[in-house]
Amino acid sequence: MIIIKVRKKLGLLKFYWRKLGTRGLLRHLYFRYLKKSITDLSTQNLGKIDVVSFYDFVRHQPFGEPLDRDRCDRKSVNWVIPDFGIGSGGHINIFRLVENLERQGYTCHITIVGPCQFASGEAARDSIRKHFSPVQASVGIGEASLQPAWITVATSWITAHTVRNFRGTALRCYFVQDFEPFFYAHGSDYLWAEQTYRFNFFGITAGQWLADKLAREYGMRTAAMGFSFDRDLYRPYPRRDPHTRTVFFYARPVTPRRAFELGLLVLAEVAKQLPDTQFILAGWDTSNYVLPFQHSSPGVLALKDLPELYSQCDAALVLSFTNLSLLPLELMASGCPVVSNRGPNVEWLVTEDVAVLAEPTVEALSEALVALLLDEPRRKQLIERGLDYAQQTSWEAESDKVAKIFDRLSHEL
Repeated sequence: MIIIKVRKKLGLLKFYWRKLGTRGLLRHLYFRYLKKSITDLSTQNLGKIDVVSFYDFVRHQPFGEPLDRDRCDRKSVNWVIPDFGIGSGGHINIFRLVENLERQGYTCHITIVGPCQFASGEAARDSIRKHFSPVQASVGIGEASLQPAWITVATSWITAHTVRNFRGTALRCYFVQDFEPFFYAHGSDYLWAEQTYRFNFFGITAGQWLADKLAREYGMRTAAMGFSFDRDLYRPYPRRDPHTRTVFFYARPVTPRRAFELGLLVLAEVAKQLPDTQFILAGWDTSNYVLPFQHSSPGVLALKDLPELYSQCDAALVLSFTNLSLLPLELMASGCPVVSNRGPNVEWLVTEDVAVLAEPTVEALSEALVALLLDEPRRKQLIERGLDYAQQTSWEAESDKVAKIFDRLSHEL
């Protein structure tokens, strides 16, 4: 009987992990159990999995009063987002966009839908302003907090269902930062995520790869914006130990698309060929993994600590099998050359002019990394090119693109 109960609870934890992600699961456990009393944990009843209630949001259930277009400000924007944790890359981009659009005269409102850690919109707003961007936007919790607005923007597949159902808007847009169906096995979640690309929203994508993919495969109208980096944060720092060959690896075992397992095999092969190499693995706690090479594992770091860490490395291995993150540009801006896998999801941003690209095999990637570490003139050339390339990017310019998209779409109505 005890074994059966344990299995049921483990099954429920797995269910929540798939739906909420690791951060979401940890927040759920903290607020539901640990915050109440850790001594009561054994007496709590997790209960059965309520699939029907959990997925009720995918049903088409229109809500809200239709928009009075004659009285609505054409520069009013709703941003519908999932809950967030400090340092979330996708939310960094969203809140940065909100801040820059506000500077151009847009009035923004942020609504958090789905499981949420915050007790109120004010608490969420305080967190956004403290840890992300000093937005002026109001913040609400739950779809009932949505306000009439000329434009309403979905920012994930779950929020896309809310935006589809909301009547009080003239334009529906979709800020797509990755191809979310790839986050799941082929099943219900994959299907529901994919269906959102057929909601007839206008897609504003993070990079050209997504814009082309959504237009080609789903007939979606799209426009791409690019990436940049935080100029107040990322810059090269002096090397503390320039004589120690050091490689950085973005190690995220909880994020399959970042290919943690492939990366470890690549590092192990590099260590065989260059046994004096020191490896730094950051991004997650890897203490439960056998790492057969010299390494340090600082785990999850504060953003302020990253630039100096990157600057201590001779090269960085960054793997991605969906859309790239901001990491390659942040590494380049810190004076660290990048080695990555080939693929259109990578090469829209990172090309062989500014990085080393290789086929996604242990042999090809390790060979590319070893060759770079042994070729100091090439390494220095990539540092200079990477710095120059990063400096040519601008979040303000990318936000201007979004403002122009909004203006154009508004004039089409």
